Amino acid sequence: MMKKIKVVHIINWLNYGGAEVMLCSLLARTDRERFESMVVALIDILPLAERVEALGIPVRVIGMRRGVFDPRGVVRLARLLHRERPQVVQTWMDHSNLIGGVAARLAARAPVIWGVHQTNPIPQLTKRTTLMTVSACAQLSRRLPTRIVCCSESARAAYARQGFAVERLTVIPNGFDTDAFRPDPAARLDVRRELGLAPDATLIGLVARYDPFKDHANFLRAAAALKGRLPDVHFLLCGDRVDPGNETLASMVAALGLRGRCHLLGPRRDVPRFQAGLDLATSSSVSEAFPLAVGEAMACGVPCVVTDVGDSASIVGETGRVVPPRDPRALAAAWEELLALAPDARRRLGQAARLRVQERYELASIARRYEDLYEILHAGSHTSGVPSSAGCGPEWAGQGKRSLSEH
Repeated sequence: MMKKIKVVHIINWLNYGGAEVMLCSLLARTDRERFESMVVALIDILPLAERVEALGIPVRVIGMRRGVFDPRGVVRLARLLHRERPQVVQTWMDHSNLIGGVAARLAARAPVIWGVHQTNPIPQLTKRTTLMTVSACAQLSRRLPTRIVCCSESARAAYARQGFAVERLTVIPNGFDTDAFRPDPAARLDVRRELGLAPDATLIGLVARYDPFKDHANFLRAAAALKGRLPDVHFLLCGDRVDPGNETLASMVAALGLRGRCHLLGPRRDVPRFQAGLDLATSSSVSEAFPLAVGEAMACGVPCVVTDVGDSASIVGETGRVVPPRDPRALAAAWEELLALAPDARRRLGQAARLRVQERYELASIARRYEDLYEILHAGSHTSGVPSSAGCGPEWAGQGKRSLSEH
């Protein structure tokens, strides 16, 4: 029987976000006859950990603090890697790229794959520590990672411009489970019933955590521009911190006259049902690499209106509309244009959107691309001189692992 390739995934945390959700989706489709997986979270923020553990995949927590560089955390991670002896290490975000890359080079004879899930960090919206981390990663990109996987073409181009090793950059886009995300006529009535709306109420939705990059203000200003013209339209927003307890959002909803028309639903566990219940889905972001919510909505047969950032335009193609970022009037006009279509015409757009996802971004085919990469790098590591565990004697074998129950 062929020995399994052990892959350790290192990520900042397991909070709701594009990279985190994509990791969970990949783990669900990874061939367990060929690969053994483990997830290591640097920080104890773990809403998605239950989903990973339900797959029978262990989650370990290093116990670092957000925004604080902790050399002891790097040591704990190196000890864990030394003990687990992975054949491949994959990191998923800028901070885990740097920290995981250093720890892996200290303690594991394994190729390291970095993950890139954003495009250009915008200085006004990006934390200084993140900008410094990206800069450090650029300088170390020819030494630490064997390959750098970007989730979009725009991310690859952006990181190449920032000085990352071009020869190590490759693209594997995000993938979608089109069995889980699929058209569901019953969801239309269910979502409207939940909100106390008429069965034929029009729903425009935004699935995104509260973050400056997602530009909820753009969405809400577009909603205010549209509401006077289409009195039966309602606006649904869900995601982490997208709830009435968010005073900034709630105040903007009130100031724009959207009370009763705009519904802040917070994080949802039933995102496929939520997406399938929409008439239109939206990405209003000022910056994206590859927005998961857009592909999910398209897989549900819902046309999308997106801002022209990252790979959004190429994801949507001719199945939706693309508008400039930070232009709420353009966003509202695109919504109105699609809502003015005959129901059959809008349904055909949704069908074309689902087909586009099935042809380009089906999760099973995306998972195979990751698996092929793991096998190629594992095979090459035996002959290509992957850095050894120099300086990692028995002292690295201390207890670096923490179970979830310890937090």
